Amino acid sequence: MSKEIPVHQVDPNSDPSNNKKKSETVDLYESRQKIYVKEIKGFFQRIRNVSLTLLMGMYFLFVWLTLDGQPLIHFDLPAREFHLYGMTFFPKDFFLLSGMLIICAFGLFFITTLFGRVWCGYTCPQTVWTFIFMWIEEKVEGNRNKRIKLDKAPNSSAKLAKKSIKHALWLFVALATGLTFVGYFYPIRELIADIFTLNANGWAYFWVGFFTVATYLNAGWLREQVCLYMCPYARFQSVMFDPNTRIVSYDPNRGEPRGSRKKSAKPSEIGLGDCIDCGQCVQVCPTGIDIRDGLQYECIGCALCIDACDEVMEKMDYPKGLIRYTTENELEGKTSKLLRPRTFGYGAVLALMIGAVIFTIATRVPAKMDVLRDRGALFSFNGEGRVENSYTVKIQNMSEVPQTFTLSVEGLDDIRILTTTTVNVSSGENLSLPTVVDVPPESLEDTNNEIRFHAESGGGEAIRLETESRFVGPRPR
Repeated sequence: MSKEIPVHQVDPNSDPSNNKKKSETVDLYESRQKIYVKEIKGFFQRIRNVSLTLLMGMYFLFVWLTLDGQPLIHFDLPAREFHLYGMTFFPKDFFLLSGMLIICAFGLFFITTLFGRVWCGYTCPQTVWTFIFMWIEEKVEGNRNKRIKLDKAPNSSAKLAKKSIKHALWLFVALATGLTFVGYFYPIRELIADIFTLNANGWAYFWVGFFTVATYLNAGWLREQVCLYMCPYARFQSVMFDPNTRIVSYDPNRGEPRGSRKKSAKPSEIGLGDCIDCGQCVQVCPTGIDIRDGLQYECIGCALCIDACDEVMEKMDYPKGLIRYTTENELEGKTSKLLRPRTFGYGAVLALMIGAVIFTIATRVPAKMDVLRDRGALFSFNGEGRVENSYTVKIQNMSEVPQTFTLSVEGLDDIRILTTTTVNVSSGENLSLPTVVDVPPESLEDTNNEIRFHAESGGGEAIRLETESRFVGPRPR
């Protein structure tokens, strides 16, 4: 059924009996029609299989890997620590997350202006998991025709068995997905043991259940509905498309008019184009569209229709490429431009943000020190007649190993630290150390004097920290 509302030109002054063509009635709120996707093999499907294997392998494997005793990727929310590939980040590093999100956004914009929705077709999690679920469905229930026949068949033990096996496998994959996702926040080895021994906390069960159900529904039941109605990318992609964007397209100049014919018949002799109207491109489409109708927001750029059409063209001894990655300009016989102002703009911002994030990470210090002066009392005199100031020294160890720091202070003659000068700071710890500093009154040059605190770690790679503070005393005589 067409999704377009038919419009007819009607002359109100003409005889109604002359308007013989009746308008069709289209239900704009019709229920979803299940899409039975036909399995196809081809060049682009092999590319997707490789990307799917790599992405799923990374997702399920990285959660188990460790580096120097720490998980390779671990978002420790209670401790407010984020371990990524041997580096530890803290809430103070939030700007790095912002930079990475900007990189992802402009990377998506840059790729979209060049090649359309290749992200959706090859790497989007919804696409990846949907193809896994469709593969399971194909193996359990059979090919497209068998699945259609099975759904129309009356209930039987054989039908119930196949449906039960399919949904059990779907739930298994969904559960593995939920456990793995939560494993990036809750150490996976502890999570598995705690979940199945009923020792995990309630939030762990909630989130594992949530992502299990979400995966099962999105990839098993909703499928293309997520892409069509829930994903915002399908709506704003048109802003990034232009006549030079390379997208999956049908070549009407070569394919029209359509029609079936014998393999021995030459299209030019029978007045037909190369399209034999077999419908294979529609049967393999995971969103159920007909690519021959032109560019549609439902198209996710998966190129399954290209593989299906190329297979038919090969059997008919016709040149491949009736459906292909091409541009609107190329279809009209014009020259396409790969680089244009829009791509330069997105590319420049992308390169700038990548460079900024790399520079920030490369120059990121493994520890930080802050000194806060006690504002409860400006100064006091101790038993030796020296002027005292109180401070809180905060040392944050952002390295992966414990550090031992030695504190010192300079800036005034005979200045010294009265409290502890050697502190041990664990990996990821943010230590607060009350510190008292004194100085002889005759060393004061003013009521407000500049001093500098130093902290030095000699273990492993030497770390030297320095920060400025103020020492307050009486007015010099």
